[in-house]
Amino acid sequence: MKALIVSDIHANLPALEAAIKNAGKYDTLIFLGDVVDYGPHPKECLRFIKENADYYVRGNHDNALGYHTDCNSMGTFRKFSYATREWHQKILEPEDFNFLRGMPVISRIDLNGKSILLAHASPKGDIYKYLNQDEIISEIDGLVAEYILVGHTHIQYKIHLDYNLIVNPGSVGLARDGGQACYAIYEDGNVTLHRVDYDVERTIKDLKKAPLADDIKNGLIKVLLFKK
Repeated sequence: MKALIVSDIHANLPALEAAIKNAGKYDTLIFLGDVVDYGPHPKECLRFIKENADYYVRGNHDNALGYHTDCNSMGTFRKFSYATREWHQKILEPEDFNFLRGMPVISRIDLNGKSILLAHASPKGDIYKYLNQDEIISEIDGLVAEYILVGHTHIQYKIHLDYNLIVNPGSVGLARDGGQACYAIYEDGNVTLHRVDYDVERTIKDLKKAPLADDIKNGLIKVLLFKK
């Protein structure tokens, strides 16, 4: 059993395509939220998740777009999110908003007898909570699951505990720990972290065509080009 784990695509189709290609053949696709906001390809990325994800949860940006509310991002990212969300709201279809609203906040699944908890931010269901690695260890107190998969921070990591493995696959489309597409692979009980280069210039080219203010475009381009 091979599962591809992705999170925080943020409407970046070239990054998503690179991750899918690099991962190779897989049996199951797990998505940990935030398919929209920031990037120039919301329709294409959302269509991919709708058609291909076997298990998924709702991120704060999915929630914001689905319910026309705030995403509670921090700093300049809040401004970026508001601007791109206004744009995405104009180009998505009613059934897309229905899908975003219908995504669960938490999901528990079983893969070959292994218990796995899926969440976007907090494993206890808060889709906005930013948790560093020390904080998330405290957050899982009382939870029963062999594997706990989360996203949200755009930082890739694995934490091995006595009875749990906490995994953040990082961000496919807007990594904050280097300008690559990040993902994870679960295979026969083992989890590995991966990252791959993608055609960021294609993303930037399409972003420049977007009906956004120059300061928004330039700010997002700076994040896309960030190298660790």
